Amino acid sequence: MSSRSKLLMYTAFFILLISGFWFFLFRGTDNWKSKLPVLSYVKSFSFINQSGDTITQNTTSGRVYIANYFFVTCHGICPHMNGNVKKLYQEFKENKELLFLSHTCQPEDDSIPVLAKYADSIGSDGLRWQFLTGNKLDLYNMARESYHIDDPKNNVGKIEDQFLHSQFLALVDRSGQVRGIYDGLKEKEMKQLETDISDLLKESSGAVFVNGIFSNSPGR
Repeated sequence: MSSRSKLLMYTAFFILLISGFWFFLFRGTDNWKSKLPVLSYVKSFSFINQSGDTITQNTTSGRVYIANYFFVTCHGICPHMNGNVKKLYQEFKENKELLFLSHTCQPEDDSIPVLAKYADSIGSDGLRWQFLTGNKLDLYNMARESYHIDDPKNNVGKIEDQFLHSQFLALVDRSGQVRGIYDGLKEKEMKQLETDISDLLKESSGAVFVNGIFSNSPGR
């Protein structure tokens, strides 16, 4: 074997050795993961979207998604908040690994046809941006116990008399973990959300969706 051939062989071996070292170094640590904290775990859910389809944690498993609450006839914070959500939706429109779930906080009025009309008016494709309705108690419990975008102390009296009105959005990773909460009315926080979405989209999914059967606390 010529000296040139030996040099090429040793060089290739050295490159493979270094590549393998870095692969196992980063694979064995969390250095490749987003540094966003885990705030809570999303519990199992089942709601109906604007097309009459059932949306569950299986729909979102393996995808990053944004969750927020609104109601169609709102003339206060909702138009501003969903306008900002729409900007994010358009920014990531080609990425099928990102979903948007907008839950009604007024299910007694926001029927499936009402949500369908609203989805069309705001420019949703009907797939990546879902508008959800369902049992009021379940909707409110999700906001308070899973997404943490409403104070649980508001859970007083009969559910029929309660009203949830929050401008906050929850960022959920591929494994059903809430990784951030953002004020949907503040431009600075929406910019941060855009950055954090990009960060989470690069992060691999965990083994399973955490359904919170035993606990919804990130401290295990």
